[in-house]
Amino acid sequence: MTLHWAHVTASYALVLGGFLALGLAATLRLRAARRRLATLDPRARRATGQASAGAPA
Repeated sequence: MTLHWAHVTASYALVLGGFLALGLAATLRLRAARRRLATLDPRARRATGQASAGAPA
């Protein structure tokens, strides 16, 4: 393998690694956003029978 092809191979590996890192970060952000939305959604609290802080019991 020539030096040129070694650089080409390394470049492809870095690009694929970067895209995998971006995909993983997006997946983790999406999961965190879903958890946050679930805690803030008043409909979810009503369905489980929990009273909100400002509502009378």
